[in-house]
Amino acid sequence: MMHKKRRQHSTGFKFQVALEAAKETRTIGELAREYGIHPSQISHWKRHLLDEGASVFARNGTQQQRAQEAREAELYEQIGRLKMELEWLGKKVDPFRRGQTYHD
Repeated sequence: MMHKKRRQHSTGFKFQVALEAAKETRTIGELAREYGIHPSQISHWKRHLLDEGASVFARNGTQQQRAQEAREAELYEQIGRLKMELEWLGKKVDPFRRGQTYHD
């Protein structure tokens, strides 16, 4: 069974289509036929543009927030790695605490 590969559109293309839909000079059905995209997808892009459009003007805050989120994600990854290393070391050191020898 062959699956149809999902098309991926650039952010510029999505913005262009959503902006045309927001202008409401043509129907979403007309835009869907012209661009070969399902009408519900165009409606979703339009809704996203209208909901998130104000964030374009709050660009500085958004960049700072993204940078902070990226840093937090990096720190959580590091914490996870360190916890795993600590557990591993604890298992290796435990026999020595009891006066036993450990042979790998």
